[in-house]
Amino acid sequence: MQANFSDWPFSRNPPGRHDGRAMTELSLPRSRSLPLRLVRLYVGLALYGAGIALLVRSGLGLDPWEVFHQGMSVRTGWSIGLCINLVGAVVLLLWIPLRQRPGLGTISNVLVVGTSADGVMAVVPAPASWPVQWAFLFGGIVAIAAASGLYIHANFGPGPRDGLMTGLNRLGLSIRLARTIVEVSVLAVGWLLGGTVGIGTIVYALTIGPTTQVFMKLWAPAADTPRPPATKP
Repeated sequence: MQANFSDWPFSRNPPGRHDGRAMTELSLPRSRSLPLRLVRLYVGLALYGAGIALLVRSGLGLDPWEVFHQGMSVRTGWSIGLCINLVGAVVLLLWIPLRQRPGLGTISNVLVVGTSADGVMAVVPAPASWPVQWAFLFGGIVAIAAASGLYIHANFGPGPRDGLMTGLNRLGLSIRLARTIVEVSVLAVGWLLGGTVGIGTIVYALTIGPTTQVFMKLWAPAADTPRPPATKP
């Protein structure tokens, strides 16, 4: 699971800095409200799964990881949601040699996204007309973009697949190169397994980044600001 950014700095550094660089909208200070952060996290993960379900139901094409998950589902007979969760767990194991540390968001990602995708697909049938197919495609993209803004701003850690990218970055690969190698690989394997690659795959690749950027700004929590010092009466 991921929104297509070349670099996501999930930082634990003090607000305003990230590895010596000026803070960007992707390295925001944490919200003061833990309950609000938890709501952002779990609503975001559930919405992400719903977005995946809409993409699958559209039948027009999936993003690389979902092509792989669908191909795995075709070959094993398991549900797509189960495949999403199992692949997430396996990728999480790859964090160990990469010395990545999972957070609550990472573990929750493995448990929630695929479960949500299966739940939505159980109640949403495949559309019978092409206008509805395209509506599902764009609805899925918007849902995933909105979900990404929510769970990233919750700041409980990256998803397993994104942590894999940052782990490979620690080994010397650029984020862009690591993402390209991994996503091209899973896309090719998923297509060979029977996953759906089509016009929707291209549309997703072209629109998910800008759309996610919009929601990153929309869902941005108010920056924590220090209170002014008390004055004597």
